[in-house]
Parts: sequence; structure tokens; C-alpha cells
Amino acid sequence: MTAHVFVFGFVQGVGYRQSVKRKARSLGLTGWVKNLSDGRVEVTFCGPKEKIGEAIDFCKKGPFLSEVKHLDIEWEDKDYSYSGFDVTR
Repeated sequence: MTAHVFVFGFVQGVGYRQSVKRKARSLGLTGWVKNLSDGRVEVTFCGPKEKIGEAIDFCKKGPFLSEVKHLDIEWEDKDYSYSGFDVTR
């Protein structure tokens, strides 16, 4: 299962990507997280749906300094072959 998540709000420059990476790795998920030029953060989570759900719950809050307004989530039944979970540019 794969979820593409777009995070809106004050989520750049506050450690959001690193905190998502730590959470995803702790849940055994693969994928990536990156900043977008319009101020959003984009995340791709791959793994079991229940673990992705836990990661998405974390994304709704984010780290201490972030202010998440809302998430757009796109689900796919496909599971991409990522070797781990990374911050990309």
C-alpha cells in the first residue's frame, strides 16, 4: 500500500521532514519526504496500511514548531520498491 501525502501549513524550516523520516523509519515504512516550492511538504509512505495510518496521524501534528493546516492524501494499492525512508530534494 502507498500513500502520497501533501502537507499544508507552516511546515518548512521547523524540522518537519526529519521528524517524519524518524517516525516512518520507526514504523518500518519506506518512501521519502521533501519540501515543495509552494511551501507544502510532500511525503510518500509505503508499507502496511495500519502503519501508514499511524504515520499520517503523526503528520497531522508534526514537530513542536510546525503548524499543520490540513493534509491531502492519495492512496494507491501499489507498493513501490524503496530501500528505506529518505529526505529528498
